[in-house]
Amino acid sequence: MAMYVDHRTEAPSSCGPPSHISWHDLHPFLAVASISSNSGGSVDIFQEQGEHLPDVCTERNFRATCLSWHPSKLILAVGWELGEVVVLNKQDKEHHPVPSYHRAEITVLCWSTNGTRLISGDRLGGLILWRMDQRGRVQGPPLLQHEYGNHLNSCIFRPPPPGEDLVQLAKAAVSGDEKALDMFNWRKSGVGTPLKMGPQEGLSFFIGVADGSVHYVNDRGKTSHMLTAESSVQKLLFMEKKDVLVVITDALLLSLHKICPEGEAEELMKVKLTGKIGHPADIILIDRSLLITATGEPVLRLWDLELGENYVLPLDVQFGFETGEYISCVSSCSAKGLLSAGTNKGRVAMWRRVPVLSQSSWSSEGKERWKLQAPTELEGNITQIKWGSKKNLLAVNTTSCVMILSEQAMSSHFHQQVAVVQVSPNLFNVTCFSMATTHNLRIDMHVNGAFATKDAVAFWNGKQVTLFEISGTALRNSGSFPCDSPVLAMHEESLYTVEPNRVQVRTWQGTVKQLLVFSESEGNPCLLDICGNFLMVGTDLAHFKIFDLSRREAKVHCSSKALADLVPGAGGITSVKCNASGNKVSILLSKADQSLDSRVCFYDIEMDTVTLFDFHSGQQKDAKEMLYSAGQDADSKDSSEHPDLCGRIPVAHFWDQSEPRLFVCEAVLDPSQQSSDKKQQVTENVMDGLIISFFSTEEHGLLVQESFPLPSAYQSLLGMEVPHYLFAKKPEANREGEGETGLMQLYQMVARRPMRDFIGLEECDKATRDAMLNFSFYLTIGDMDEAFKSIKLIKSEAVWENMACMCVKTQRLDVAKVCLGNMGHARGAKALREAEREPEKEAQVAMLAIQLGMLEEAEQLYKQCKRHDLLNKFYQASDQWQKAIEVAEVHDRVHLRTTYYNYAKHLEATGKHTLALNYYEKSDTHRFEVPRMLSEDLHALECYVNKMKDKTLWKWWAQYLESQADMEAALKYYELAQDYFSLVRVYCFQGNIQKAAEIANETGNWAASYHLARQYESQDDIKQAVHFYTRAQAFNNAIRLCKDNNLDDQLMNLALLSSPEDMVEAARYYENHVEQMDRAVMLYHKAGHLSKALELAFATQQFAALQLIAEDLDEKSDPALLARCSDFFIEHAQYEKAVELLLAAKKYWDALQLCLTQNLTITEEMAEKMTISKDSTNLSEESRRELLEQIADCCMRQGNYHMATKKYTQAGNKLKAMRSLLKSGDTEKIVFFAGVSRQREIYIMAANYLQSLDWRKDPEIMKNIISFYTKGRALDLLAGFYDACAQVEVDEYQNYEKALGALTEAYKCLSKAKTRSPVEQENKLTLLQSKMALVKRFIQARRLYSEDAKDAARQCELLLREPDLDGAVRSGDVLGFLVEHHLQAQEFQMAYRYLEEMRGKIPCVNLNYYVSQPTVEAVHRGLGIPLSRNPAPERIRHNSMEDKGAEDEVADEVEFS
Repeated sequence: MAMYVDHRTEAPSSCGPPSHISWHDLHPFLAVASISSNSGGSVDIFQEQGEHLPDVCTERNFRATCLSWHPSKLILAVGWELGEVVVLNKQDKEHHPVPSYHRAEITVLCWSTNGTRLISGDRLGGLILWRMDQRGRVQGPPLLQHEYGNHLNSCIFRPPPPGEDLVQLAKAAVSGDEKALDMFNWRKSGVGTPLKMGPQEGLSFFIGVADGSVHYVNDRGKTSHMLTAESSVQKLLFMEKKDVLVVITDALLLSLHKICPEGEAEELMKVKLTGKIGHPADIILIDRSLLITATGEPVLRLWDLELGENYVLPLDVQFGFETGEYISCVSSCSAKGLLSAGTNKGRVAMWRRVPVLSQSSWSSEGKERWKLQAPTELEGNITQIKWGSKKNLLAVNTTSCVMILSEQAMSSHFHQQVAVVQVSPNLFNVTCFSMATTHNLRIDMHVNGAFATKDAVAFWNGKQVTLFEISGTALRNSGSFPCDSPVLAMHEESLYTVEPNRVQVRTWQGTVKQLLVFSESEGNPCLLDICGNFLMVGTDLAHFKIFDLSRREAKVHCSSKALADLVPGAGGITSVKCNASGNKVSILLSKADQSLDSRVCFYDIEMDTVTLFDFHSGQQKDAKEMLYSAGQDADSKDSSEHPDLCGRIPVAHFWDQSEPRLFVCEAVLDPSQQSSDKKQQVTENVMDGLIISFFSTEEHGLLVQESFPLPSAYQSLLGMEVPHYLFAKKPEANREGEGETGLMQLYQMVARRPMRDFIGLEECDKATRDAMLNFSFYLTIGDMDEAFKSIKLIKSEAVWENMACMCVKTQRLDVAKVCLGNMGHARGAKALREAEREPEKEAQVAMLAIQLGMLEEAEQLYKQCKRHDLLNKFYQASDQWQKAIEVAEVHDRVHLRTTYYNYAKHLEATGKHTLALNYYEKSDTHRFEVPRMLSEDLHALECYVNKMKDKTLWKWWAQYLESQADMEAALKYYELAQDYFSLVRVYCFQGNIQKAAEIANETGNWAASYHLARQYESQDDIKQAVHFYTRAQAFNNAIRLCKDNNLDDQLMNLALLSSPEDMVEAARYYENHVEQMDRAVMLYHKAGHLSKALELAFATQQFAALQLIAEDLDEKSDPALLARCSDFFIEHAQYEKAVELLLAAKKYWDALQLCLTQNLTITEEMAEKMTISKDSTNLSEESRRELLEQIADCCMRQGNYHMATKKYTQAGNKLKAMRSLLKSGDTEKIVFFAGVSRQREIYIMAANYLQSLDWRKDPEIMKNIISFYTKGRALDLLAGFYDACAQVEVDEYQNYEKALGALTEAYKCLSKAKTRSPVEQENKLTLLQSKMALVKRFIQARRLYSEDAKDAARQCELLLREPDLDGAVRSGDVLGFLVEHHLQAQEFQMAYRYLEEMRGKIPCVNLNYYVSQPTVEAVHRGLGIPLSRNPAPERIRHNSMEDKGAEDEVADEVEFS
């Protein structure tokens, strides 16, 4: 809560009326130029409260025309009427004249951005650029002197280009950015100029001349003409962000020019500004692109040069402005977001920038960004207004004097049932609630603060303290005393003030009676607060100490605590308070830059613990946790328990005066968060101020008890005392008498609002108040049972309503029922019972919330349980139709049309018929609803019908016209609607039956044709009637007419087109006519009466018809009828048809017998029809199997082996199935069937079959043979197979090693086999053993050859003498081995002898199989014996390289050892 205090400048009596004012940019010093008819002109400097500085004033006999402060130093340049320029140094109290070069009035005076250059220009066009030193003295001759030949109006320096961001460059360099490192090391070869640090000096500038020309002077002093305007240049402005020069002329013609680095200008836009011509215009540029003009009108005109948006800010008579009052000057304070304007009636109008609530409002209406404040009223005509200095002071020139306005926080305080609120700089409102009195008190001094108790009210301003005693219903001035304490507190009859390192305890008369000393390390006391009997003191070094005031002298209750020890990293203390028990302390923190921190610190003195509640994230943590998670605020904000508290900063805090657990604070939106979140849409119900109350206990920590927005009629929170919150009202709200729902306004400037749980119990006794506090506490911690116990004796409906509201948050529906009962809320109880049918608990709780008026909670609950249908109904019921439509369109599309319809009904009820039309169309109900809605406005309805071009609407309108006897118009719309029935009906009504017939024939419309047929029948035109009945598909009527009029031919055609019932009727008609019996049979057949058709066909011997009828017979037909038909087909040798009928009649044996006798091929379809399912009751299981086996036998005889296999399998005879499958020769199915049958005999049969194949070339077959013999436990057969494999290895591949392995496996299998003849088995084993021994000897001989060739040859010679050698080892292989041996030993004679022996024992055709042809030739060549040249064809070698891979693959199948 702030106000503006005005200070009149203390100008010397010799000064005349002020003409110019100018603030220093940084320091609170105001320069004022005055004009006096006696003394000429003077320039004076004043401080922030109007104090005159006589040592730096200057006077001349002529007036001062220009004032310009140095950008940073206390140096003022003054330009005079006769061309003189003087520089005043306030710091050194020196006057430095500038060399006199000008001969005319100084019109331009401007410092460069760093203050090292000064430009002066005069009315004749002379311009000089001076170099200035640090004290404001000219250094050397002018840097630039130029004559422009005309009045110089405006000058502006071009801002320097931004320097490098040193911090960002350092970060980049640390992260490894080579370019950033090079910029620091600028001496590195190849790198450019050194790094630019700090602000750069802007030395180039623009000059505006009265002839409309604008000139540019660069930093080297070179002047160039840039552009020429159409009239005199009044103002030059520069948009730094875009490098755009803004030129405004006296005729309010504005042009924008893009400035290139060399100073050349490119015109971007030229436009005429709206304004009052002839009145001096005050023009400023803020926010880099927002142009504001004041031209003597009752409005400010604003134009955003970037967005192209323009709007006006008018004066409002509701704020006290008069009709005809106009604005003459304008100024802006960017730090406070204020726009100030002076009027001709002496009022200062102020607009405050308000936060943008949504992107849409930002773009739609710019004036919504500014809110007009209550004006400050002064005297006279305001001609000039300026904001300036870092303290943001406002100077106002009223032609007679200069006023300095400073913003000061409006003082207010509440303590011990007494509240004091500042209304104006000298007016205070004092309210005593205990006595229900209020007082308006005027103070004859500027007040900086106030403190109230039940006995007195104290005011102070840092120089003086004034005390007013409360005596009954009056205030009595108890005197004042000087005191320079900036803060003050009061308890009983003691005042507490501060001085360095001490707190003074004074009497009401100002006498110091005790000193509370602080050490230098603790700092100087600067903050005081009293709660209960405890004094809280805070120091400038962020220490605090508590004193107990309950005794005669103040005693230390809590020793000094340093904030740095409690909260590491905290900046300082903004405000510190303690509770009524003196055991808890709350601290508002400040950051290092003195801005407010978002955290509130709570210190428990007894437990020595610190808790921090951070409004940025909405979470509470202890100090260590907060320090640890300082960088994780973004994540914690999303998971906050109190998202509505996030993004705020606490600005005020209070403890309850009597309840030590209750704490309340006021928090406002964080401006930094606002700017960063502009891209996000902010909901419109977000208020700037938020009031939050907490319970603070040792066991549960901080618990949010209640939060609500600061009501718009109230300025700030004053404090709390159960059961009320206390607020200071806005002065304008008090004037207008505004009120807020649920708020109790009592006195002039103070309002009380009951706590949520005390509504209706504001005047309760202490016992009830304590019970309600416990109730509120237990509700806050969620202990519903204890809360219920606390208030069970309280009969207030408001209390039960509060508890019911809490049940919404805790979702305790059982407690809610009790609450609704105590409230007498019958409707809510009924709605809650009905809502219990919903499966989701959130939906049930949402209904409770609706009944209690908690609409936002209900909305969130419906969203949580994703009951979009109920959410849609909720939005509709709460008149939020746009949200309802959005939900229906996105989530609840099943109710989309219903939502459109309900919204259309709502719009119709509110008289918005145009919008209702659209939504009736979207709901697809417009064909009925729109005619109903527009029934009173027939012209609008006709226009709508013609616009929509909807056939249904055309038809409806035609029917309306027909009811009004307007037949011609009705026919037109019936034709548009293509309602041919109505056209025919109307034409028949008019007697134009020919036209009706044309329409019926062209369109073929059934209804039209039927209506026309009825007309023809009524006129006895039977032919036409039958024709149109036929077109109308009304065959029964056509048949009726044909029967009545003996039209037999047409009757037959119609009957065939008609329904079965009509066919039967026609057939009965033909049955009575013997000569047309064939038609009767056909119609009975077509109608599905097959028995009747067959009966007539047999009776009349219509064999062709019989065949047609028999084709439609199936298993659903009568069996006797099927048998009769089958006999008929057998008689006529149509056996296939007879079999089909027998099968349909389920005479399977007869059908099978007929197939056998007539040698009919049984197809798969016939076989399936003959197959009876297992659960059939028509045949026993034995008969069923017999039938299946006979079917299979028949299939076998017909060569259909696969079908036979299937039927044998279905009959359960798998052996026969396998035999039939073996006959088919389908190896793949044989293998599969053997695998799934799992019978020994079938395994053996399959293996025997596979042996008949070429298993030598197919490893898979060999594998299956071994597998099947093994599974069939036929080890003797498997042994025989292994023996055969061994023989193959010897005969085909000469691989005796694998042959030995196969023989070994054969021996193993045979030894395990159980044969019928053990003797025979023993003989086979002996034979196998003998073979194995011979093969093994041959193998060993071949292996021995490499070590002892002679011994190996001897072993082979011994083998040749074995009598049974050829049964195991081929003698050819042994002889071949010996031939090779002797050939290598050069024993050609022996080799030849064995070769001849081989020729004698083995046919010549096989000789080359054992001995290669080169070997034979070598033997003959060694003995000189010629070789016969006609050898037998060489046998193909199976162990050639081409077949080696296949041989190995086959052979590996039998290699088991």
